[in-house]
Parts: sequence; C-alpha cells; structure tokens
Amino acid sequence: MKQVEIYTDGACSGNPGPGGWGAVLIYGEHKVEISGFERESTNNKMELTAALEALKKLKEPCCINLYSDSAYLINAFLQGWIDKWIKNGWKRNKNEEVKNLELWKELDRLSNFHTIKWIKVKGHADNENNNLCDKLATEAIKKTEFR
Repeated sequence: MKQVEIYTDGACSGNPGPGGWGAVLIYGEHKVEISGFERESTNNKMELTAALEALKKLKEPCCINLYSDSAYLINAFLQGWIDKWIKNGWKRNKNEEVKNLELWKELDRLSNFHTIKWIKVKGHADNENNNLCDKLATEAIKKTEFR
C-alpha cells in the first residue's frame, strides 16, 4: 500500500460564520494542496471537512499518517468516541444525535477503506505543513466575501 502523509486544518470567522478548510497531501515527491469554503459553517465542521476532502482524493487504499490540530477529530478515533456513537445508533451520551453526522459517517467509511494513523499536532506552532493548512483555510474564508 502507498504511504501518504496528510495534514489538515479548518477555520471559521465567527463560530458559526464563514468557514474554510485546507489540506496538504504528500506522497513521495508529490505534494498537493487543496482547500475550500462554506458561507456558513462552524470550526468543527471545517476541521472534519478538511480531513474528509483529503481522504476523498485518494483513489485506492493507502496507509496514511493524518495530522490535525483538532482534538475533536483526532480524539473521536483515538479515544473510541466514534465506535461508541455507532454502537449507540449515532447518539451521544445524552441520547442526542451526533453533530456533523454525515461528515462523521463518511469519515468512518473512509477510515475503514484506508489504514489511518490519527496524529494530534499543536496548532499554530512550528509544523510547516500544519501552518500551510491553516493559511489555506484562512485564505479560503476570504474567498467567501467575493461569492
């Protein structure tokens, strides 16, 4: 299987407000930057969207190191939240539906298609690719002003 490094970040101007996401995919010598925006979103939704959009770019099963500064995203997989949600019919402890349900369902599907190591990084620190994702996400928000 191909080894791919993915860095992701999401941002929001207000929460909720205009949102942007960015991702960097690295395979060997190849480096691809992707980004997008939504007129009305939340920070958490943009974090999930960044990871989802990056994973959707891969056409075959891969071994992936996915780096994010989002505890919401990383902890769902590392601490087993997503498994509990599935077991409870996509309900949280309070018997309320999981927020961003469709995004989580698709992330779960793709996490079963690929072999993913979920890695938490410190945001706005010295990680060059994470900082690039942050820049892509915040620049994407600015595009909402013109559309």
